[in-house]
Amino acid sequence: MRGKFLFVGEEKLYVRGVTYGPFRPGQDGTEYPNPERVDQDFEAMSAIGINTIRTYNVPPRWFLDAAQRANLRVMVGLPWEQHVAFLDDSHTARAIEARVREAVRKCAGHAAVLCYAVGNEIPAGIVRWLGRRRVERFIENLYRVAKAEDPEALVTYVNFPTTEFLELPFLDFFCFNVYLESQRAFEAYLARLQTLAGDRPLLLAEIGLDSRRNGEQAQAASLEWQVRSAFAGGCAGTFVFSWTDEWHRGGYEVEDWDFGLTRRDRSPKLALDVMRHVFAEVPFSPNTNWPRISVIVCTYNGSRRLLAECFRHLKKIDYPDYEVIVVDDGSTDQFTDCARDYGFRLIRTPNSGLGNARNTGLFAATGEIVAYIDDDAYPDPDWLKYLAATFLHSTFIAAGGPNLPPCGDGWVADCVANSPGGPIHVMLTDREAEHIPGCNMAYRKSALLEIGGFDERFRVAGDDVDVCWSLQKRNWKLGFNPAAVVWHHRRNSVRTYLKQQRGYGRAEALLEKKWPRNTTRLVMSPGRAEYMATVSSRFFRVAAEYTKEFGGLPPSSASMGLHQDCCRL
Repeated sequence: MRGKFLFVGEEKLYVRGVTYGPFRPGQDGTEYPNPERVDQDFEAMSAIGINTIRTYNVPPRWFLDAAQRANLRVMVGLPWEQHVAFLDDSHTARAIEARVREAVRKCAGHAAVLCYAVGNEIPAGIVRWLGRRRVERFIENLYRVAKAEDPEALVTYVNFPTTEFLELPFLDFFCFNVYLESQRAFEAYLARLQTLAGDRPLLLAEIGLDSRRNGEQAQAASLEWQVRSAFAGGCAGTFVFSWTDEWHRGGYEVEDWDFGLTRRDRSPKLALDVMRHVFAEVPFSPNTNWPRISVIVCTYNGSRRLLAECFRHLKKIDYPDYEVIVVDDGSTDQFTDCARDYGFRLIRTPNSGLGNARNTGLFAATGEIVAYIDDDAYPDPDWLKYLAATFLHSTFIAAGGPNLPPCGDGWVADCVANSPGGPIHVMLTDREAEHIPGCNMAYRKSALLEIGGFDERFRVAGDDVDVCWSLQKRNWKLGFNPAAVVWHHRRNSVRTYLKQQRGYGRAEALLEKKWPRNTTRLVMSPGRAEYMATVSSRFFRVAAEYTKEFGGLPPSSASMGLHQDCCRL
């Protein structure tokens, strides 16, 4: 798992999933069809491009073996008494923990296991009766139990809209069941879920439509736009509910719902063939008319290691029509000459500052979209596709995406990543941004030219905020795509971090002078550098003490809490 996506080794895994079961228990108590039927189902799933199945109970080992043979991964559901007040009786709570522990132990280490789901749709009434905090702590405890038994596995909880208020930052990825029959409402709610998911991957664990009430034609049409919208909206994957109309619940066959891609006898519905075509094309249709994009990297005495990393990943971008322009703003060495080895265009200028370098790239660009990335950052392979999709399907004049800290940069960089003052997008709604940071921003070239490009008074920072406000002054809007990810190295020493913050402080003073009515939007006043120096010194002192005592920093969510403690000192 990296950022907003799941990976198998270095390959991104887009989950093209389907739910399977639950079924009537057999004579041996197994809640699955016989092995022959399972093999036939798995073969048919693989034939239409399904790569993952979701179960609602713990599968036997032979089931996982069959999935592995068919190149399928399994989201293992861990069932327990979630529809009763399970925390009112301590014996029940302990029994649930024991059951989860034993279930994970049975599957631990199997190559077919994608992840474990430690719960599914705890009813809103139960959550309110027991109290949100108690339920959150209990789910976290189940997460820890599962991790203890299978440390390398991913663990999640499957939520649904009526309990979206549950705060579960410890989960490895964000998972939701969503049933909405309006495409507009579905896409709007998906954007909300991405806001709630933050930097974690988002999977839709159930989507679907009942063909008994709506007809098989309507089911197929609905599933097509649901799956396409999910992937275009930046989801790491989705599960169609379900593989077959055969469904057993509460000791009875459910016969008045038909959500399957196949009927009870496994004869195919229209939706099965539609999913074959859709799964072959996600996340984007091969027939998309992609606009030409110019990627611009501005650098001044940038780190050789980080520049080389940036260039390598820019070369690996999966996009049919793009160019890379490297603007060297008067560096004192000639390292950027290597840009030509990658087929990139190199432009050298006297040192005139960041605003001038951005304009140099803009005026040289041949694309209708210009995308900027910093010299200490590198993109996800699909970065440009998600940015371009934002422009293709909206009237936004600009678009950005997350900039996430890479793993392995050390505890100081981790501290910086969790400190205030870093480059980050500012959202007005789930889709519209007030500001997108310079390390990950794209614009329609015509719009930038119309406002005269970047203000060259901003030599180090602040140019991105200024240009966003200039565009908004013309009533143009800025978009945000949560899947347009770049990995951005944070400062790895206190000295360079404080130098960065002083530069930000000077830039904000310029912004205040130019935009006096907009200064309330700023996170801090022009005295930001002094504030940051005080807070940061406290943060690093506490973080260093924590590292000395425990051998490392806590996870990022806990590190943020650590920083908040420092602010209160």
